Amino acid sequence: MATVLEQRLLTAEEYLKSSLDDVPTELVRGRILEMNRSYTAHGYFVARFIYILQRFLEGNDVGRIVGGDAGVITERNPDTVRGPDVAYYSYERIPRGSLPEGYWPSTPELVFEIRSPDDRWKDIMKKVGEYLSAGVVSVAVIDPQAQQIQVFSSDREATRLNADDQLTFPDTLPGFSVPVKNIFE
Repeated sequence: MATVLEQRLLTAEEYLKSSLDDVPTELVRGRILEMNRSYTAHGYFVARFIYILQRFLEGNDVGRIVGGDAGVITERNPDTVRGPDVAYYSYERIPRGSLPEGYWPSTPELVFEIRSPDDRWKDIMKKVGEYLSAGVVSVAVIDPQAQQIQVFSSDREATRLNADDQLTFPDTLPGFSVPVKNIFE
């Protein structure tokens, strides 16, 4: 359950400068919310997913992967800054070269959230909706307990993938394909 740490409304820029480094937080509608600490398995799946995506990008130089809850502005006035577990930005959205400072000026094409045992689906779905409304093309929610992945996009019905299925993003990452079971190894 999230706890409000700041009563006055902050902008994304003020939030970026806040000094709560030892506490996991997100900015939601202008208020800093303390988030639950991640389980060790959560970190494993974040690293696993970054590894799988990075291997693909090594042979297909089309964009960048970020992790570690790097902030994404999903709403303005009041501002919301979410921290996806993993995100993919194509070079079309964030061009090659020097990385922008602060929060990047574009949303990622893909966001990956790892569901922890105490995450409520209601809260996950709220984040999914925010990402899609902000311009993210697809959001994949990885559920290690169920060993399933649900993929959401603004122009298609949600898809539930099981161990025997392939995870693909043909419109965003053409050629990327990984068996779902490989993610949970």
